[in-house]
Amino acid sequence: MTIRTIQHNAVTLARVESETVLITDTESALDLMATVQYQTQSRCLIVDSNAFDARFFDLKTRLAGDILQKFVTYQVKLAIIGDFSIYSSKSLQDCIRESNQGRDIFFVRDEREAIAKLSR
Repeated sequence: MTIRTIQHNAVTLARVESETVLITDTESALDLMATVQYQTQSRCLIVDSNAFDARFFDLKTRLAGDILQKFVTYQVKLAIIGDFSIYSSKSLQDCIRESNQGRDIFFVRDEREAIAKLSR
């Protein structure tokens, strides 16, 4: 795992890149939040979708809800980069659309879009 700091519009963002799954449950999400905040002082994370356990994208498991609630509770903004059109679940697409209308959690196509969403 590598963590890179990005400064944009006076906001410090943390870009987390990993070849392996980093977030498998709420504990691993909390660990990542703590590690990033300690290393970068940032409360805004950009993470690739492949860093999440595949169960995250199956809303029936409730994993996404539990993990995303931790980010909101601890006031850490999150942008997840990926191609979410590959998921056919209407409920997941509704969740993504609703999240993108908020202020804390974003599902985006690329790093540039993540930076724009998190630094506004």
